[in-house]
Amino acid sequence: MPPLRTPLPAPLRGVVPPLITPLTPEGEVDTASVRRLTTHLIGAGVHALFLLGSSGEAAYLTDAQRRTALEAAVDAAAGRVPVLAGIIETTTPRALERAEDAVKAGADALVATAPFYTRTHPAEIARHFRRLRAGADLPLFAYDIPASVHTKLDRATLLALAADGTLAGLKDSSGDEGSLRRLLAPLRAAAPAFTVLTGSELTVDGALLAGVDGVVPGLGNVDAHGYVRLYEAARAGDWAAARAEQDRLAALFALVDAGDPARMGGSSSALGAFKAAAHLRGLIACPATAAPQVPLAEREIAYVRDLLVAAGLL
Repeated sequence: MPPLRTPLPAPLRGVVPPLITPLTPEGEVDTASVRRLTTHLIGAGVHALFLLGSSGEAAYLTDAQRRTALEAAVDAAAGRVPVLAGIIETTTPRALERAEDAVKAGADALVATAPFYTRTHPAEIARHFRRLRAGADLPLFAYDIPASVHTKLDRATLLALAADGTLAGLKDSSGDEGSLRRLLAPLRAAAPAFTVLTGSELTVDGALLAGVDGVVPGLGNVDAHGYVRLYEAARAGDWAAARAEQDRLAALFALVDAGDPARMGGSSSALGAFKAAAHLRGLIACPATAAPQVPLAEREIAYVRDLLVAAGLL
């Protein structure tokens, strides 16, 4: 029997946390913690969930681990909110394999980057997304994250793919807010039902004011209630309240700097801090990150704890 799908609003609006992937001390997916975190986020009022993105450590997981995490989250969500599944891969055939896994697991939409490692032309990127959409009968979101894939999705390509129905939405993690602002008006004219989600979690109030539909905040794993309050204040036109909540979240975001840059990379620091915070809050059983990332030391976890206390989360 095929899995039941959760209808995807068009556009999809609200807070869409990119789930971290809880791991056991041995590095396997902790499905009980996946379920607990999923249930917590839905209880906080989020509007959808994004599995297997950057915060989900998808680049570090095996194909089997990706399937396990996605299946656990879909089962725990139980149709209460849509589940978007990352199918991030270097090439089109590989992404199509991940799309097949996501369809079987019961995901409600797919999220893909441009191909990476090899250099690609905008025409090739457009062909990539069109082949993905043709290969899986689910809404497809483009994930613009040039810091990781070394390709910035250009406006002309996005407009064309939105207008012809290839793409249902965009997760913009480019950090180029000017480019995003220039995209919004022509995009609304070309495809009014198209979803635009910002991944820039420190400037959500401004992005919502500019017209994006929602946010995909890695910090939402730690403080989903805060992002829901921010979104609801913005929707109500209470921009002072939205700004105040954004300021509080910006202060909490300092936890991504917990790791000592002399001994670990930024990914180890940020993902380690998200997991440490979720562990301290009792949302996951273990703060382990995937190899070869360096774990946080006790003094760095204490720094995360202090920020949680200051934010009123412990």
